[in-house]
Amino acid sequence: MGKEAILYEKKPNEKVLCTACARYCEIGKNQIGLCGIRGNVDGKLDLFVYGKVIAGHVDPIEKKPAIHYRPGSRVFSIATTGCNWLCKYCQNYDISQRRKVEGTDMTPEEVVQTTLNYKADGIAYTYNQPSIFIEFARDVGVIARQKGLFNVFVSNGYDTPETVKMMGEFLDCITVDFKGSAEPEFTRKYIGVPDPKPIFDTLLEIRDKTKIHVEITDLIIPEAGDDLVYAKKLCKFIYDEFGPDMPIHFLRFHPDYKMMEFDSTPVKTLEKHYEIAKNEGLRYAYIGNVPGHSLEHTYCPECNCIAIKRYGFDIKEWNLDEKNRCINCQNQLPIIGSLSKNYKQERFQFVI
Repeated sequence: MGKEAILYEKKPNEKVLCTACARYCEIGKNQIGLCGIRGNVDGKLDLFVYGKVIAGHVDPIEKKPAIHYRPGSRVFSIATTGCNWLCKYCQNYDISQRRKVEGTDMTPEEVVQTTLNYKADGIAYTYNQPSIFIEFARDVGVIARQKGLFNVFVSNGYDTPETVKMMGEFLDCITVDFKGSAEPEFTRKYIGVPDPKPIFDTLLEIRDKTKIHVEITDLIIPEAGDDLVYAKKLCKFIYDEFGPDMPIHFLRFHPDYKMMEFDSTPVKTLEKHYEIAKNEGLRYAYIGNVPGHSLEHTYCPECNCIAIKRYGFDIKEWNLDEKNRCINCQNQLPIIGSLSKNYKQERFQFVI
């Protein structure tokens, strides 16, 4: 079952130390780590879900959400089971929180060929935390790049220098998803994470050691994870360490899993978070999971015209030239790649 992992260290008494995530589980012989998919088999660490794909779907890249990287692209989204977090609100809980080992057997080559068959532009590793199956993702991603595809992680960022180093071998884009603005009491109570600091450390490691494009998301949960003080701290960290052009998405929560008693996030709460981001100097703040809201568009920070108009995950207007400059004022926007040729042109209006 599975395949021997790479990210681990052997310890005395046939124990192993897993280095794939910031929990650093020390696992005894024939025991399994918290994620449920990395376990000690006779003194070595096995990745039980290597080559087992539990979910596969073609998505717009905007769904990840990554909207400053290859806009309009199609990605083949895959996942395994398991997770290194215990989120009580997880919308993919049947995949991530059951700690089962299931899935369709697929080699890395088969994943890539399936992506090509669907005429997708890249592969997204998502629905559960991809760093816990990073050895499989790396093997897929290296082949994907050889075939002209790109690779995207949808991540909680609870990683290690070892995982970031491996990411650098194949990853092109990552969305790091904070929850409740990384307020420690929230992460302890609703995620089972004692300290969010490793997420911040991972972001700095990615900045310093790789060329991976990064976007930030922040799931805002009413009453439990909507503290504006911590939102301001998060935005200040992003501005100070990454500058004004780092995109941040404030996402609306919908009740799920073990948090069905909560309401959806009020739109006004998201708007307050948006204002904090702008006041801290972040030029590209967005509200997510509120289709039709004016703050899901990309605005030119120089003339405030709509550069990219969206409705949900659909692009409705593309008001940039071939060099991604605003057609109104010629300001250069930090968008990587032009609008994908795979995007169905009839779905939006060209204004150029």
